Amino acid sequence: MSTPKQVIVIGAGIIGASIAWHLVKAGARVTVITDSETGGIATPNSFAWINASFGNPEPYFRLRKRAMAEWNRLAKDLPGIPLTWCGSLCWDMPAAELEAYAAEHSSWGYGISRVDREQAARIEPNLVGLPGFALHVAEEGVAEPVSATRALLADAERHGARITAATVTALVETDGRISGVDTSHGLLSADEVVIAAGVGSPDIAATAGIKLPIETPPGLIVHSRPYKKLLNGLVLAERLHMRQTAEGRIIAGADFGGADPGDDADATAGALFAAMKAMLRDADGLELDFHTVGYRPTPIDGFPIIGRAEGADGLYVAVMHSGITLAPAVGLFAAREILDGERDPLLKPYGLARFAQ
Repeated sequence: MSTPKQVIVIGAGIIGASIAWHLVKAGARVTVITDSETGGIATPNSFAWINASFGNPEPYFRLRKRAMAEWNRLAKDLPGIPLTWCGSLCWDMPAAELEAYAAEHSSWGYGISRVDREQAARIEPNLVGLPGFALHVAEEGVAEPVSATRALLADAERHGARITAATVTALVETDGRISGVDTSHGLLSADEVVIAAGVGSPDIAATAGIKLPIETPPGLIVHSRPYKKLLNGLVLAERLHMRQTAEGRIIAGADFGGADPGDDADATAGALFAAMKAMLRDADGLELDFHTVGYRPTPIDGFPIIGRAEGADGLYVAVMHSGITLAPAVGLFAAREILDGERDPLLKPYGLARFAQ
């Protein structure tokens, strides 16, 4: 019987947690290293929309659609994971663009319905100022990000993973291969190292001479105090995206990535919350609790970086903005590639080598 592969996963956000969980389930010995609270930096500040929606070329749509299916598989394998297929109601672009998006994605097999004002009111009866035309996608949903991450890490730990609080100071190279990491608590060795540290990934990769071309735009999201149920699903209105969480908070950003906080984040948050409240019926008692500013790890071409780093054997990279949607598929595909050398065809466009071309 072969010795289980030892893998270090750097990062305890939704991507790192999913990769760790899938690796452990496949028989690897896994250590997760995190220097922050569960969920990391980007995950707790996510809008947490699971979708294969507009703005995606077909190959990326196919990856995201597969990831949506993998959320259902993950929910069966890990009962209690906070997943809801609540649907979305969208009118955040001109009608002609909405029509073009609906026609294109419908031809790819996405379940988009065109709805008028009366139909939209039945879907979201507490919205004020509904448009005459919107799109409804019943198959889209949300996963409460921190709770989902905690569930993955806790189950991974139950199956033998180690969760270590430490700061990674450098990747360690031995005989031309990444052989572990140097941390604030000392050296750790492994057969493979996975960088899934979100906004912290470029600095870690740079210690091995690897450049990750990533931007980290900020996104401000407002969070209400828990309130009675006002929203059934995701609402994607012009300059205002919002949803109600499992604990009853209504969260909103200027789009799903959040608002630009500007020079005065408190003022931006106040204006955004006022716009959200004005759009809701029976919201007189709704109160702003807090706002968050998250920094999204976004590769410069907008698409994920998933795969082994060329010129650095033993190193795997998984960094992306669409972490909530992609997490279960990335975890599954990464585990297969790390342990069996099998790269899923859906990942073909998303290797790091594309930036060298």
